[in-house]
Amino acid sequence: MMTEPWTGAFPGFRIFGNLYFVGTVPASTHVVDTGDGLLLFDTGYQQSLYLVLYNLQKLGLNPDDIRYILHTHGHIDHFGATKALQQLTGAKTVIGKPDEAYANGQLDLSYAKELGMTFTETFQPDILLQDGDTLTLGNTTVRCMATPGHTPGAMSYFFNATDGEQSCRCGLCGGTGINTMCRQFLDSYGLSYDCRGQFTDAMDRIAGQPVDIFLGNHMQHNDTPGKYQRLCAGQKDAFINPAEWAAYCAFAKQTLQELIEQENR
Repeated sequence: MMTEPWTGAFPGFRIFGNLYFVGTVPASTHVVDTGDGLLLFDTGYQQSLYLVLYNLQKLGLNPDDIRYILHTHGHIDHFGATKALQQLTGAKTVIGKPDEAYANGQLDLSYAKELGMTFTETFQPDILLQDGDTLTLGNTTVRCMATPGHTPGAMSYFFNATDGEQSCRCGLCGGTGINTMCRQFLDSYGLSYDCRGQFTDAMDRIAGQPVDIFLGNHMQHNDTPGKYQRLCAGQKDAFINPAEWAAYCAFAKQTLQELIEQENR
């Protein structure tokens, strides 16, 4: 985590229709304007919350309209600012059930220690998701699919974004970092290696989902900066690529397999 949060600033912008990016360089935050309030996905680090609020306001989106905060998984870079934002807006907090103990601090597995931080802004989630759950607000229904591995409760989200004429299916991947599936991390916390098989199975399962717009919970996952530049250059469909989702799922699987092969040498 950078010691100077403002160095992680990135302009908020409209991705497509009622879908926006309002996050930061270290961790992505996305918002859907459902016409009946805002759905916000991940909050980022607490130190960077002011950047998210600034982007919302610059885009004409009122933080008071946030109704639900959905989390891709229980790590500090994705829910560090949640308690503060929930207290500010009154929004309901949502996370995969197996990551409840990460959020409320019962388990010290928020990855804060590995980043040289302490997770003090714990919170009790309002809604604990199970695989296959849906959440509806206004014109948007979010389908939630469990994708364990990076954390036990990692959730991928699927929903439609619309500009009033065209509708695009969006997919937000729950978490693909192999840092929490490596031997050193698992052994240090006495965690099961079963997460590796669960992750591979999850990537296979979600790869078949039809997705027009692939969203990452980190900018590098879906080349947010590059696509933003193309948007600024006039390419309105810069984020629309129906082939990208399945390709990324295959890449995530391959990255884990390469780690396992390296560890076994």
